[in-house]
Amino acid sequence: IATVAANSLAFSPEQVACVCEALQQGGNVERLARFLWSLPQSDLLRGNESILRAQATVAFHQSRYQELYSILENHNFNPAFHSALQDLWYKARYTEAEKARGRPLGAVDKYRLRRKYPLPRTIWDGEETVYCFKERSRNALKDMYRQNRYPSPAEKRNLAKITGLSLTQVSNWFKNRRQRDRNPSEAFHSSGAPGGGDLSLSFFPPPHPLHTHTHTHTHTHTHTFLQIQLMRSVA
Repeated sequence: IATVAANSLAFSPEQVACVCEALQQGGNVERLARFLWSLPQSDLLRGNESILRAQATVAFHQSRYQELYSILENHNFNPAFHSALQDLWYKARYTEAEKARGRPLGAVDKYRLRRKYPLPRTIWDGEETVYCFKERSRNALKDMYRQNRYPSPAEKRNLAKITGLSLTQVSNWFKNRRQRDRNPSEAFHSSGAPGGGDLSLSFFPPPHPLHTHTHTHTHTHTHTFLQIQLMRSVA
């Protein structure tokens, strides 16, 4: 360590940043931690993004989560590294919660934590992400869907390029959207009763004409009962 410390004193800020990048890419967190510890207190190094990202990585792996949050919240980072830093933010939150609760987190638990601890603007461009797709990507997909529900391979490749998604993600989105639109139950809940009529009446067919005279009372009672049950389930 003494040798590393002596060498680090002679490093320029650019060289220090280069070493941090190399150690991070190599996944050698322990060596990275020793290198950061050896660095002198210098105004030239203060605020260096490569060093800050390295410090955040070490803080995460050493379970110093409050230090990690402080680094991420108080410094602006290049958007090229937002995704990796967002992973650190969320994984730290999940790990803390799992230790506190003594059990693994489910999907709902993680969703609630993401809502409780939103990403700081220092590592987030402010654009909402829904089901892992950013809003502008979803809008591009929906625009194409309105024009053509079955885009050609060339159109899918163009969409993948525009949205930054993979060709598989684009294809799956269209497949899932077509399936959802064909599902009568989802169509019913999202757009109301078929035909846009009154919900309590249009959902049920009229009594069969052969039974009108012999079972009028039974049909009327059953019809009214089903209407009441439906309205309760929708309410």
